Amino acid sequence: MMNCELLATCSALGYLEGETYHKEPDCLESVKDLIRYLRHEDDSRDIRQQLGAAQILQNDLLPIITQHGQDKPLFDACIRLMVNLTQPALLCFGKIPDDPAFRHHFLQVVSYLQAYKEAFANEKVFTVLSETLYNLLQLDWEQRQEEDNLLIERILLLVRNVLHVPADPYEEKNVDDDASVHDKLLWAIHMSGMDDLLKFLASAQSEQQWSMHVLEVISLMFREQTPELLVRAGQVRSAQEKQKDSNELEALRQKELAEKHSRTMQRGTRHSRFRGSYVVQGLKSISEKDVIFHQGLHNFKNYSHDAGKATRRVPKRKQVAQDTKSQRRSVLNVRLFLREFCADFLDNCYNRLMYLVKESLIREHAQQHDETYYLWALSFFMAFNRGNGCKAELVSETLSVRTFHFIEKNITNYYEMMLTDKKEATSWSRRMHLALKAYQELLLTVNEMDRSKDENIRQSASVIKSNIFYLMEYREIFLTLLRKFDEKMQPRSFLQDLVESTHLFLRMLERFCKGRSNLLVQVRDSSIVNENNVIHSEGVHSLAGHLSNALTEGVVPFDAASEIPVAEQRTEAMIRIQDALFARTGPEALGLLRAAREVWPEGDVFGSAEVQPEEELELLKQILFAELPRPAHTEATMDEDEEVEELEEEELESVRVSETEFNFLDFIKRFANPSIIRPYLLLLRSYASNTPHTNHCIVRMLHRVAVDLKMDALLFQLSVFYLFNKVLTDPAAAVYKELVTFAKYILNRFFALATRNNKAFIELLFWKNVGAVREMTEGYRKEGTQLGGSQGGIWTPEEEEELRQLYEEHKDSGVPDIVETLLPLLMNTNRTRRQVVTQMVSMGLVDSVKDLKKEKKGTCIVLWTEDQEQELQMLFEEYKDSDDVLGNILKRLTAKRSRARVVDKILSLGLVSERRDLYKKRRRNAPGKSEKVGVSNGKKEVYQVMFYCVYSPSRGSHCLTGLSGPVLWLQNCLNRAADDREEDGVSHPMPLVPLTEENEDAMENKSFKRLLHKIGIRPPADEQESFWRIPATMSIYQLRTMASSLNPPEESEVGGEGESESGVAVNLEAEQQDEGSDGQELRAQAIRALLLSRQRKRSSADKKSDTCSFMEYSSLILEDPSVEEESPESEAQRLVVETCFHSFPNTEAKDSAAFLT
Repeated sequence: MMNCELLATCSALGYLEGETYHKEPDCLESVKDLIRYLRHEDDSRDIRQQLGAAQILQNDLLPIITQHGQDKPLFDACIRLMVNLTQPALLCFGKIPDDPAFRHHFLQVVSYLQAYKEAFANEKVFTVLSETLYNLLQLDWEQRQEEDNLLIERILLLVRNVLHVPADPYEEKNVDDDASVHDKLLWAIHMSGMDDLLKFLASAQSEQQWSMHVLEVISLMFREQTPELLVRAGQVRSAQEKQKDSNELEALRQKELAEKHSRTMQRGTRHSRFRGSYVVQGLKSISEKDVIFHQGLHNFKNYSHDAGKATRRVPKRKQVAQDTKSQRRSVLNVRLFLREFCADFLDNCYNRLMYLVKESLIREHAQQHDETYYLWALSFFMAFNRGNGCKAELVSETLSVRTFHFIEKNITNYYEMMLTDKKEATSWSRRMHLALKAYQELLLTVNEMDRSKDENIRQSASVIKSNIFYLMEYREIFLTLLRKFDEKMQPRSFLQDLVESTHLFLRMLERFCKGRSNLLVQVRDSSIVNENNVIHSEGVHSLAGHLSNALTEGVVPFDAASEIPVAEQRTEAMIRIQDALFARTGPEALGLLRAAREVWPEGDVFGSAEVQPEEELELLKQILFAELPRPAHTEATMDEDEEVEELEEEELESVRVSETEFNFLDFIKRFANPSIIRPYLLLLRSYASNTPHTNHCIVRMLHRVAVDLKMDALLFQLSVFYLFNKVLTDPAAAVYKELVTFAKYILNRFFALATRNNKAFIELLFWKNVGAVREMTEGYRKEGTQLGGSQGGIWTPEEEEELRQLYEEHKDSGVPDIVETLLPLLMNTNRTRRQVVTQMVSMGLVDSVKDLKKEKKGTCIVLWTEDQEQELQMLFEEYKDSDDVLGNILKRLTAKRSRARVVDKILSLGLVSERRDLYKKRRRNAPGKSEKVGVSNGKKEVYQVMFYCVYSPSRGSHCLTGLSGPVLWLQNCLNRAADDREEDGVSHPMPLVPLTEENEDAMENKSFKRLLHKIGIRPPADEQESFWRIPATMSIYQLRTMASSLNPPEESEVGGEGESESGVAVNLEAEQQDEGSDGQELRAQAIRALLLSRQRKRSSADKKSDTCSFMEYSSLILEDPSVEEESPESEAQRLVVETCFHSFPNTEAKDSAAFLT
């Protein structure tokens, strides 16, 4: 039932009489009231549901804009209201609700949206919207007001919302070539001219701000279409297409006849009323007796023990992902209009629009997940272009290696988010499927270009292929996707596209390798070593063959005119030889060695004159691994260029790559893995519903593994044989000739092997890796030996006991990698990490290999949440004036990220304009001053020195007199925050709420505020915050350390508490005697620093008065370099002086002198 106020507001809009709508005088105010109601609706979206039930949009708003469009304020308000009413239900509720009540509200809103969509399928409505949009676009940007831009955006959003409404499967049960509601909407858009305006917005130079909106609307227009159907719309079918259709029909007919014949053969020629009961010998029932079968013999082959049992319910998390994409063939006139739209869009708009969208995505100016529209447009329009003549110049913007890299990066990102964001795994999987389709379409287009008659196009395709095949990430992306496929998250359509894309990529790579004898590609270096060990000892010996023939001529290791002593030049020559070895320039290193031997023959430092080549290589090896005294680089020499290099190094991947000659057969060997073969067999289970091309791709890959690699035993598995048996016994097996031939080949190979290996039938129960396949076909190894006769895998009982003892000693040591700790301690130093890990698992020391995996560096955090961005902005505002802005932010970030990611995010948020603003500030000190000011004591001691002036009775009247209670309250708050964080395991900002008048007065005290600043308490960030807060970035250890530092000194140090409260005057000498040794030592150091600075200044200036202001004392302590040299606690003194100076800046000189003496 509608709310009475809402009902009155709707009644005040007007009424519809026949085809004429009569608006009320308060119509505009009523529309604004409805907008206001929608702004304050509850979580069930009650206002939206009541307006949908009353059909306000169909009966009031649409007639208002069609008949009273000249009333501009009313028209704008109605457009605003309709944009709000038509926004997607998913956007209203955030996600599909799990609660049944809210799920009902969600479905109700969706039903109202479907009614709105049907009402918008009206040519008059879109004619009004098109005319309004046309008039606004006619205005130049100088004449266009802000309200005009808002109205343009709202019209585009309204069209987007209406197109986004999903079809109702229960109401729209139309067959192909029949008009649906979406087709009617598209036809209204076409007849009103809205499609031409969309093409203008996509191509106009001055309207590039609407690029993302236009791409979104276009993608929703083609939501149910396929580019192949649009290309063939209105064209006469070719003979090849007719032949293909007839073959499919003939295959279906043969399948039907074969099934009919099979059913006929199962029945006997004579009818029997007695069905019969049979005993199945050898097949046990639930008892010890044989099974009794109570049906006809022709039904026995379908017998199963599971017949009649209740089907077990599969948990939701284990259910197979379902395909949600629906495609249908629209009515012919709609397909013709869409075909014409695609052709015009490719000719005039595609390259420019895709460039603008790509730029906004790279610069992070678009909204989240907007890259999915870019990926869809890329795959759809490139597929249309490929079927419509394949003109490469029309899609040149997205036909580049940069596009391959962009898609590959998004695929990786989507996969990481699919693993981390489990609740939205299905959404991330759909985005990943879109990216894969775009990647597949790029490959198809390049493959089509390679068959072009134009030499320039073929050359361009060759350049793109050489770049793709050269880079490692493009070659291995399909291996990774196949290995990581999960049927619970990724649907069957994803696997089908993945298998077809892999088949295409391998076919292109195989054709590219033919005729090229030495194709170089990039590979990951398997030996990641230290910088000083780039060349291994084996590499030194490998130089022996050609070093003598390739010596560097004219190498001079000695400079007679140099002022550097001869001994140092000899060391430099040794370092030059080592650097040459690091750079893998062996001839230069050997040439330097021989030249240095002639210059410095004494002592045989560089070898004797009669040295042999083998001895020279051994000498080079010794120089390579020697610890030579290299000149140290001081910190002062690091300038901005070095900072740039440091940042660039951190942004690079920590994986070494090198070039090697590519072998196609070696690359195919990487597919001979059960984790990669298993997805192919999973897709083969649905061979009857697969397309012939998909079945061909599956069989071709299995053929590569079984025949080309001679790894047919990899398919000797019971589930595979069960699938082959299903294919061979299929009545329509003649349709799948290729699959049947391959199945027979594998079965023949197995039975031939079974005659030689009596364990082959047992091996059917297990999936096998390459090693197990080799054992199965060539013979099993003896117990305790490895393949190839190596004895390295044998563990003696003594070695096992040694490993057990070492593990027991070090398992609780807290080392990050216990295997790396145990390897150098073993008696047999030739053991590899894999051998040790395998033995530890077999001995039961650990549960699995996963417990001993190396910790991977880096982080999986990819996206920034809104809270993390706010935290980063707050940290930047807090430390933007410090010397090391980036260092302070990295230390205090809650979610740890790499330096490069933080820098990129700060730049994207606009907090700084360029990277150099984040470099650590280098202070240029005057000559004679110390480069670094160190604090000899720890942070806790500095806090104690700083808080000493809180309790020191010698200046209690000037600093924080009477604030012992608030300081104790602050200490309790810090301890309580530390306890809460330790108990909950979560850190949240904790406000300091003063509940007493004493604490409230302290929070207004400048000295107390300064104390809060010193210990890191954050002031209110804006007007919405009222209290100071303990930051979430402070660790439990920091909180407890600060709390303990707030403890006042003993009574013997600061005097009794009663004395300070009673106000009894204590003279300076008594206070000095009562204070502890720490305070006396601190003041003594301050006195020495002052005297030393005064003595130095007397030589260059007149004597000044012995009594000076406290400002002079503080400036001397803070600026004089001698204080830093003489006092190891200069930093602590500076904190004392700063705190007290801010506490009593107007103190007389005698009080200051009393404090320092």
